Amino acid sequence: MTMRANYLSLLLVLLMGILPFDMQASESDKNVILYTPYTKISVPPGESVNYSIDVINNSDAVKNANLSVKGLPRGWSYELKAGNWIVSELSVLPHERKNFSLKVDVPLKVNKGTYRFTIIAEGLGELPISITVSKQGTYQTDFITNQPNMQGNSKSTFTFNATLKNQTAEQQLYALMAQAPRGWNVTFKANYKQATSAQVEPNATQNITIDINPPANVEAGTYKIPVRAATSSTSADLQLEVVITGTYQMELTTPRGLLSTSLTAGDSKRLDLVVKNEGSAELKDIQLSANKPVDWEVSFEPAKIDRLKSGETASVVAIIKAYKKALPGDYATKISAKTPEVNSTADFRISVKTPMIWGWIGVLIILVALGCVYYLFRKYGRR
Repeated sequence: MTMRANYLSLLLVLLMGILPFDMQASESDKNVILYTPYTKISVPPGESVNYSIDVINNSDAVKNANLSVKGLPRGWSYELKAGNWIVSELSVLPHERKNFSLKVDVPLKVNKGTYRFTIIAEGLGELPISITVSKQGTYQTDFITNQPNMQGNSKSTFTFNATLKNQTAEQQLYALMAQAPRGWNVTFKANYKQATSAQVEPNATQNITIDINPPANVEAGTYKIPVRAATSSTSADLQLEVVITGTYQMELTTPRGLLSTSLTAGDSKRLDLVVKNEGSAELKDIQLSANKPVDWEVSFEPAKIDRLKSGETASVVAIIKAYKKALPGDYATKISAKTPEVNSTADFRISVKTPMIWGWIGVLIILVALGCVYYLFRKYGRR
């Protein structure tokens, strides 16, 4: 019994010596912890998440932490760095901490949801991390602009600033094209240089400038300009809209372009005029007026033109009546066609002649004078 008791006592001593050693080691391991303040975040697909992680050694011994990431979903990638170096192990002095960074790349093509993985310092500690993907991922191209609509006249250049985003895992060379109406000119610029294509790195963006010039005779209205960026595997469309307010331009002239005429004092004359709409916008309420000599009269048929579409002409008759006591000579008359937006004037030179009756009276006076001379010559000529 005594020997058996001694064996039991020795076994108990050995157990008492071993157990505290294991427990002490376990407690020592718990003195090394991994810490980051952001253990659960939400990001969109294609985002890169950067963590700053501390290895904190609260023990009295130097700890070598073998670092790894476990449970990362397929297609995801990561990188461990300390300073400017990629690392897989850190050595931490007693009661100190060392920092390293973890970069996790969320793929573009990923389902919406929460994904969990663990950062491990082998044999020392673990740090669970969660990333919530905020929306369903895609594998596509985006072609967007913050200002898809612009307004101006037909002489304007419409400049749109767009962003081309390659949301694929490969570099893409996009062909840039537009489907504009006939006569319109569309040019693309990548990096401020005119181009017909743009190269974009994976999950990167490229700024594209789109300049649109309408034809000079374009009518006022709204025009859709579809543009497209395409490769053999992916494409994106962008719908641009240009609102042409039109240009206002008008010409007042005569059918033959002659701006001179003649009439007799006190008489009237009908002068044919032509009003041309040479702009791209419709003209409304065209008023006709004249700056005439004193006591002259000028009227128009019709007095105004209600509407005149782009490219159309309208005929107007100006009825000019000279003052009955107007002296012979040239007179200037300015005729105008006006709208609130534009006006046009034509300067006419009008020659005034003496009425025919005064000519006959003059001839009669001359004949009478000659008759009188003849009579006097006959009567007194022989004496």
